[in-house]
Amino acid sequence: MPALSVERRGANLRGWSGRSVAGVVTLLFVCFFAIPIVWLLFAVTKSAKSLTVSNPFSVGTWHDLVANFHQLFDFQDGAVTTWIANSAVYSVGALVITLLVSIPAGYALALTEFKLRRVLLVLTLVVMLIPSTALVLPIFLELNSFGLIGSPLSVILPMSFFPFGVYLTYIYFSTSIPRDLLAAARIDGCTEFQVFARIALPLAAPIVALVAFFSFVQNWNNFFLPFVMLPSSDGYPIQVGLTSLLAATPAFNPSSAGSDSVQLPTLALATIVSILPVLIVFLFSQRFLVDGMTAGGTKE
Repeated sequence: MPALSVERRGANLRGWSGRSVAGVVTLLFVCFFAIPIVWLLFAVTKSAKSLTVSNPFSVGTWHDLVANFHQLFDFQDGAVTTWIANSAVYSVGALVITLLVSIPAGYALALTEFKLRRVLLVLTLVVMLIPSTALVLPIFLELNSFGLIGSPLSVILPMSFFPFGVYLTYIYFSTSIPRDLLAAARIDGCTEFQVFARIALPLAAPIVALVAFFSFVQNWNNFFLPFVMLPSSDGYPIQVGLTSLLAATPAFNPSSAGSDSVQLPTLALATIVSILPVLIVFLFSQRFLVDGMTAGGTKE
């Protein structure tokens, strides 16, 4: 009995120490990521002077928040509004093409037999491993040969190339769609397109939502591609437009001091505005994202 008691006490001590270490590590990570976000939220409520002299985590005033808001959206005669609209057009346009291509492609790779099927699947996996920035130069040369540089299509078409979405749908259709159900539909006289549209696609709603979310987030946050493809500020998305705001901030570019300069609180507000659409989409699609992430966890 004493030996069992000592062994049990030692196991409890090891369990307690393990949980303590895990808790400390988790707390450090939370602080590391949360502190900058909290500071950013407080910064937008302050003036440039109070941001530097007041407590970093003190709340400013409503007047300063409104002033920062007006300064942001008055910058270059409302350029920020144009950039946000451009981001919406590029992201949604690429998203539509992505869904129209990725979902049928994943279905075909998973549930149909055709020549070079395995080769296409391997190519999809290989392209997933290539950094997207490495493809920007050849894409630029290709689109330049068609005279598309500077147009919305020069951003939308490359963004719609989403091999990760094809692979996600391939995994889902391979593991979660009962093949007997599809075979029964074919026996009843359905064509392959009708089987996909009437049977497989409604069952794949969770994975469609997941692919849509990942595609939208990637498109909205894409910086390098539109930076290379769009020579004019009028066509910038908000992520590229932030560089113009950064260049107009005297704290980062002393030569920009003037009537059209941007202060640090306004730059902080622009950062929050640039991520707000992604946050809203995430909040309204949590249930579908969870369903999509757990989809494919069981085989038929």
